[in-house]
Amino acid sequence: MDKPKVVKNFQLPRNKEEMQLGPKQRAGILLETNAGWRIEYPVVDHSKCTKCELCWIFCPEGVIDRNIEIDMDYCKGCALCVVECPKDAISMMPEVK
Repeated sequence: MDKPKVVKNFQLPRNKEEMQLGPKQRAGILLETNAGWRIEYPVVDHSKCTKCELCWIFCPEGVIDRNIEIDMDYCKGCALCVVECPKDAISMMPEVK
């Protein structure tokens, strides 16, 4: 087995502007839509949302845009956005088929 590469002179970001936050691609960049196995989907209550963007930062699929709109074609229903929301502005609803 190969040895892992060592990154020399690595420095942590000094401030918020230097940190890579959120998905690296815009919402809807995934190649395939939801496969149909999602059993719940997130719903945003925009009256409670403070636009802290924690849901956008932690979404593993990058399906939440910076306006806190969720692309349901690509959302897998993992509920990380619900867990990370400090204002309980996102809740999960049962998927109706």
